[in-house]
Parts: sequence; C-alpha cells; structure tokens
Amino acid sequence: MSEKPVESLSEGEAAEELKRLAAEIAEHDRRYHTEDAPTISDAEYDALARRNLAIEARFPDLVRADSPSRRVGAPPAEGFAKVRHAVPMLSLAKAYTDQDVADFIERGRRFFDRDKDLDIAFTAEPKIDGLSASLRYENGVFVQGATRGDGAVGEDITANLKTIADIPKKLQGSGWPETIEIRGEVYMTYAEFEALKQRSAAVGGQDYVNPRNTAAGSLRQKDPSVTASRNLKFFAYAWGYTTADPAPTQYDSVQKFREWGFKVSPLMVRAKSIDELIAHYHRIEEQRSSLGYDIDGVVYKVDQLELQRRWGFVTGEPRWAVAHKFPAEQAMTTVERIDIQVGRTGTLAPVARLAPVTVGGVVVENVTLHNEDYIKGFDSSGQPIRDGIDVRIGDTVVIQRAGDVIPQIVSVVIDKRPANAVPYEFPHTCPVCGSPATREINEKTGKEDSRRRCTGELICAAQAVERLRHFVSRGALDIEGLGAENIDLFFNSGLVKTAADIFTLKDRRPAVTRALAERREEQAKLREEASGKTRKNVRSVEERNYEGLDKLFAAIDARREPELDRFIFALGIRHIGETTAAVLARQFSTIEELIRVGKETAKAEDPHTVFPSINGIGDTVINALRDFFGNERNDDVLDSLLAQVHPKPYVMEISAGSEVSGKTVVFTGTLEKMTRSEAKAMAERLGAKVAGSVSAKTDLVVAGPGAGSKLKVASDLGIEVIDEDTWLQRIGRGG
Repeated sequence: MSEKPVESLSEGEAAEELKRLAAEIAEHDRRYHTEDAPTISDAEYDALARRNLAIEARFPDLVRADSPSRRVGAPPAEGFAKVRHAVPMLSLAKAYTDQDVADFIERGRRFFDRDKDLDIAFTAEPKIDGLSASLRYENGVFVQGATRGDGAVGEDITANLKTIADIPKKLQGSGWPETIEIRGEVYMTYAEFEALKQRSAAVGGQDYVNPRNTAAGSLRQKDPSVTASRNLKFFAYAWGYTTADPAPTQYDSVQKFREWGFKVSPLMVRAKSIDELIAHYHRIEEQRSSLGYDIDGVVYKVDQLELQRRWGFVTGEPRWAVAHKFPAEQAMTTVERIDIQVGRTGTLAPVARLAPVTVGGVVVENVTLHNEDYIKGFDSSGQPIRDGIDVRIGDTVVIQRAGDVIPQIVSVVIDKRPANAVPYEFPHTCPVCGSPATREINEKTGKEDSRRRCTGELICAAQAVERLRHFVSRGALDIEGLGAENIDLFFNSGLVKTAADIFTLKDRRPAVTRALAERREEQAKLREEASGKTRKNVRSVEERNYEGLDKLFAAIDARREPELDRFIFALGIRHIGETTAAVLARQFSTIEELIRVGKETAKAEDPHTVFPSINGIGDTVINALRDFFGNERNDDVLDSLLAQVHPKPYVMEISAGSEVSGKTVVFTGTLEKMTRSEAKAMAERLGAKVAGSVSAKTDLVVAGPGAGSKLKVASDLGIEVIDEDTWLQRIGRGG
C-alpha cells in the first residue's frame, strides 16, 4: 500500500491509487468470500478499505463504478445455482475505537433531531465470524437457503443447510409471517474444528486453516453428507424479505426467532447509551476466549424498526448499524526452532516452531516467517518491521492471530533474548534436493527478490506435485480426466513421480484401479459415518472396474505428440508462460534445438554470445533457461519424458494475403471472445507482428473494455483503433 498521506495526493495520484485499491480489494473479496482462503488479515483488509474511503471522501469526483465502497462480498462461486436475494444482504460499517461508536450514535441523534437526554435504544450482540446465510420459509417450511455471494446474488446451498441441526425444517410455535427470510451465521466450534483436523490428519487428508474457512468450505460441498459430518452451527440474528415484521423492535424480533426454533446469541442486550454499549463490548471481549467459537467484534443496531427504516441506507450498508471490531488477540511464547519448507513452486518458506500457546481459542504452534528479509527485520521493500529487530531461535516473541485468522509475530522481546542466541543463517541450498537456492533480480526494478527459490525444478520432490498438475493443465498438455485430484492420488500412491510416468499408467492398470477403488472406498466410508447408514453388497477392490479408465488412457495417448509451444510451457520452466513458450517454439522449431541451445547457453560465460537476440526474451527468461538446462539432474527426467512424448516441430502458417499481414498490431483492454494469447497467435498466423506498446510504428490498436493509456497514445498518434468485433470481421472470423 502507498505510504503517502491521503491529504498529500494529487488528483492523478488519487485516481491511480483508487484504481489499484479497487483491483486489490476485489481480489481479496474473491479469496475470502468465494474461495474461503483469505491471504491477509481482517486488519490489513480494513486498512485498505479505509484508505479507499478516505481518498474518495477527498476526491468525490474520482469515485469509480467498481469502487469497493459500492460493492458487497464477491460474485457467487461456480458450481451452484444462483439465487437473487429479494432484499440485498449488505455489509456493515466498521468502528475501531470508542470514538467511532460515539460518532455513530451522534449521527443518529442528529438525523432524528434527538436531544442527548432522549437516547435512542440500540441492541448489542457478538459478531460471529462464519459464513452468512439466508433461509427462506414459506408457511413455516424451509424451502431455500443461500449464501450472501455479492450481496445481490448468492449460491443455492439448500441441501447442505438442511443438514445443520440448528436450522429448523419447519418453524415452531406460532405467529411467523407467511413468508420470511431468516438470516444468520453458519460457524464451526473450536472443538469440532480440532476434531476434524485430527480425523483428517489420521487419513493423510488436507490441513484445515481455521474454523471460519472450514465452515465456509463445508457449506460449499457438492455432497451434503460431507457437510453433515462437519457438525456446523447456526445463529439467527436478522431477516430479509418478509410479509410482516416479526416484532416492532430488533431485540424482540430476534427473541421471536428463538420461539420459532432457532439458536440466537445469549449475549444480545438492549442499551440506551454509549456507556452501556461500550461496557457490553468489553464484557463480550472478556468472554471471547471461553465462548468456544470465533467472534471478531460486537454489532450495534438501532432497536426500533421504524427508526431503522427512517434512517435508511447508504451504498452497500445500513446507516442504523455498525460493527465494533476487536483488536487482534496477542500472546507471548518462545521460538523453539526455525524450519525451512519448500513450496510447490520452489520458494523456500521459513516457519517458526513455537512453544504452544492459545490465542483466540486456537492453539498456535507455528507461524510463517515469510522470507529471509522478514527474519532479519525488514519487509519486501527494505523498510524496517518489528523496529528492525531480527528473529532468532530462543527469542521470546509476541504473536497475534491477525484478523483472528493468520498467526504472525508482531514483536520480539529483546530484553528476554538468550545470551547465546545468534542471527539465523538462511540456507542457500534446497533442503529437499540440494540444488542452489537463489534470489532473482527483478529485470524492471533491478532489485533482488525477497524470496529464495530452489533451482532444482524437475528433480525437486517438493515441487513435483505442482509441476505434474501444471504439466496436464489446460494451457499445457490439457489431458482430460487427469485433474488435480487424480494427480494427487497417483502421486501419493507412488504411481506417478515424474511426467514420464503419466504415459506408462496404462501398463500398470491393476495398480491404478486399486488406487481409484481405495479412494472411492474411503469416500464411501465417510458418507456412511455421516449418514449412519450401512452399505450392503459391497464389492471388493479387486471386483471393481472403472469404465472411465479406458477414456483416461486414451486421453493420455492423444497427447503423445503435442504442439511444441504447449510442451515447452508444460515443462514448467520458471518465467516461461504460454506467450514466451510460443516465442521459443517459433525461434527454435524443435525441442532438440531448444535443448541444444539451452545447454550451450548454460555453459557459456556470457549467455548472450550463444543465445540469439529474440524480441520479447530478456535476461530473466535466459537465466531461467540456463538454470533449467544447466542442471544435469534435469537431463534424466527430460530424456525419460522424451522417450514417451514426441513434440511436433513448429511450423509457422502465415496467411500472407490477409488484410493484416505485415502490420504491427497492439491489443489493449479486456478481450471478451478470446484470450490475449489466442489473439496474439491468431494475428501472427495471419502475418501480423504483435507489439506490447503503442508507437509510431504501430498500424492498428484493438481495444476492449478497460483500455487505458495505450488508447490515448494511439489517438494522439492518429493510429487506427477498432474494437474486438471489428477485428474479428477484418480477419474473417466475424459473425
């Protein structure tokens, strides 16, 4: 995030900052709401949102259509039917200090023209950290349930919600409206979370990160029996569309929910002053660690529904409610050792192993140290963190679960540092395969990357699974039926360790059948445990056959002669994306020639004396090729692969007579009918040259939505600009 104060920003800087914040916050929304896998803490997210609001307040004319202040949540995930909410599910404004709460109450008094002595009643209740859900009841019967999604449209998860015991299938008591959407939070208790982690560890399953993400992921299961096995909970606290108000006030309405069979928070109270609200906030904060589930603040709402309606809404949130967030919980512990893990892309990731300590109801034993600069006390830009104090084995450290999700070290207690504690020496070789681990130089900035990466590539076991997944992915060999799940299964079963092994799976059909059968058996047992039903006439593993196996083997055989650019991309050489792979294929024509030049380049003292000058290929790519082809242990892996796979020589098919032949074309903005790489390849086949920037040599600019500075440069230079549809018509692909 930019450190420049908002009040010092120029209008141009503010516009750029708002553009960056819109994209960054949208990405974090997607990770949190759709993937259930946030990568920053709540506090860091809130800081981004506050900065966005502050800039918009100072420059109201710059507010973007895609501003985070106008958006709630994230688009619904694929795979579930969409549900449009009759009444949008909005987010809440945030308060971080007592003064923020006082300002909220004062705004209400001013709006209603109330004297300070004539207080407005409020409710105060814990803010549960789970997944919001809306439950539609018609004539007392639960008929549909949905996630919040982007606030306007959510995912239909009715079948999964019906497995939650806290959600009544039929409302109890009487007095409920003909139609009502009950809203609340689905969550997982600490006890259930720990039990699930233990069950998963026992069978070598996934490692669950935290209760909130696990609850959200459990609700998005395709198999409701999996959801049922997670023992999720639900608190009701609000409603959306209704044919009649449950009661005249917020508090009495929620108590009605209790009568109808819902669980509601026992910590909800009424209050008539800021002192009462703040006092209850601190009472809940004190009880937080003993509740047995995650909460991240206290929500205050105007109690009278008539006043709520009068006060109304601003974009994306009600004026009559605010969420008073808790600060991150902290605890003190010691660093027992520092381990180096090798990620699936070769990054060496240091992890501090801590003396176990409870923070926010969760036992923390490990915390990431990110990279060697972080250990030394500096961030990726070279700025000091933790007052520039490094982390050493034996140190006493203060940790917190940032946003109650990600444990992190916030400070080192230097007074308690042992006399024999020495600075940590970060390894320069991969602890898994022994290959050199290097820090790359950014070609644009000239700065050293803060991450150290293993250069072992094909021979590094830690990177094997990710490389295998990449090898069969859509842009690479695109082997149908061999997705991530099957790659993981075959790797863990010892059937596939290198890409060459994929092409010999057919020769080991019995072992493949057994691996698939055992996985299916394991899944069936889990469903059986969840449902309490026992299967009958269970066939033995040997008796099972899989019709899809022949289809899988046929799909593998169909990729034994891939296009050269796809094969180069499939190798997973660092910095070699689809576009660069296509450039290399055009330049070298055969895999044998690329290997020859790559090996000679690796041996040369100056790679530029061997490697040809190629437009679009810089030192970063050349060095990546040197590392790959210069590692002799990659030779055996590559030889084994080429014994099974025979990439086709690259043949450039150019339509010299096309309208764009010989012209320089630039694509900018979002292309809606093809990817950028598809557009580039198509243009080059027609004899055009595709450039990355607009200059006086440019003949044509193809502009899609979101086109920026390139469009202006083209206009200034008088260069022809057309849209995607016109481009397709011009090259004979329109209509």
